Amino acid sequence: MVGLGRDAGTLDGIGERTIVCDLAEPGAWRRAAAEVGEVDVLVNNAGVGWRGPLATAEPGDVERLVTLNLTAPMLLAHALVAGMVARGRGHVVNVASIVAYTGLREEAVYAATKGGLVTFSESLRQELAGTGIEVSIVAPGVVDTEFFERRGRPYPRRWPRPMPPERVAEAVVEAIRSGRPEVFVPGWLTIAARLRGATPGVFRRLVDRFG
Repeated sequence: MVGLGRDAGTLDGIGERTIVCDLAEPGAWRRAAAEVGEVDVLVNNAGVGWRGPLATAEPGDVERLVTLNLTAPMLLAHALVAGMVARGRGHVVNVASIVAYTGLREEAVYAATKGGLVTFSESLRQELAGTGIEVSIVAPGVVDTEFFERRGRPYPRRWPRPMPPERVAEAVVEAIRSGRPEVFVPGWLTIAARLRGATPGVFRRLVDRFG
């Protein structure tokens, strides 16, 4: 296993080897793909958040979110999936978010990048049908990591409570083992996603009332 991230200290002890790389930098995906070589499983988990009214966001913040959360996963898949197809096996797991399905006020750009990742994954899954390559989305809720500190605002709610990152890792493993195209963690988040899709009017009224 190869671990890739921008923080060498965080990567310590992860995988047989590590690659220190910030995928938000121009062309970083190309270097990462070249260094990692052939892979049977690609897990796109890198991401960054930003919270606040859209009008107050700096253009650079918007560009960074789109680059890291959406463009980099697509380009890494572009670089590595061809080898999987040639070998007749492989799996791409893209880690999105529940807000990809529901949206969230003051997180319009973040939600849009994750929503784009969901659509990309579904389209790629259809494209690769019959090749031996699986594509899965893992959609977590609130995870207890440094994500909220780095985005500049703490998590504001008492419920749902943040879950340990190990639960997301377990969901990724489940997606790979089962071949499921979509895994929500925790599982009850499926209700929110399906409610938004099936009865958008009801969903919006609930969001307007309860936030």
